Amino acid sequence: QEQLVESGGGLVQAGGSLRLSCAASRGTVSNYTMAWFRQAPGKEREFVAAISWNGGSTNYAYSVKGRFTISRDNAKNTVHLQISALKSEDTAAYYCAGGRSVWPTPSRDGYDYWGQGTQVTVSS
Repeated sequence: QEQLVESGGGLVQAGGSLRLSCAASRGTVSNYTMAWFRQAPGKEREFVAAISWNGGSTNYAYSVKGRFTISRDNAKNTVHLQISALKSEDTAAYYCAGGRSVWPTPSRDGYDYWGQGTQVTVSS
């Protein structure tokens, strides 16, 4: 069974940038569509970005399009989320997920494996 571990979160000022990483501590991510979701306190977990197994297709939530970039390195068994121009509303726990969907779906139901999350806090 896949185990996903996120890293790279932290406290950053508004307008700043962070690079989140997701690694498979057991198994491989190369066969899966991978995604990032986020959950702010008191809110439901929401889709952020997804990438197909070979990196050929990506999908972004409207709220992050143009500011966030998802990428993957199957040789290194990792997925990244470059987040820029951060806003206070980006403050959330960010979760990596993997699934067998052919298309980078924004639906949580499309993902079977989840990490424990990494916290991103944006100060204004």
